[in-house]
Amino acid sequence: MELFYSTQLAIPLYQVGLLLFLSSFSLFIGKTKVALVINYLFVLYWGYWLNREVVLGSGIPQLDLFTACYFGFGVLIVILALIGFMNATAR
Repeated sequence: MELFYSTQLAIPLYQVGLLLFLSSFSLFIGKTKVALVINYLFVLYWGYWLNREVVLGSGIPQLDLFTACYFGFGVLIVILALIGFMNATAR
């Protein structure tokens, strides 16, 4: 549990503002599912890509099996969510 309290992740303020604007705009026009995908993509980007040195450690980045599976499952969730959202609106 100490790992969660001691880890510091830096998120640029303009990205937080962009997330706030895009989420608010999509919710304002009634696109709740789009807002969910936008929030998930920002969290995936912030948690993995932007802070990859904290997650993977410093040094030469290596694409091992765990890293590929982690990011691959994240992308797969986005694709499946988009397919599910499109299928649900077609009914």
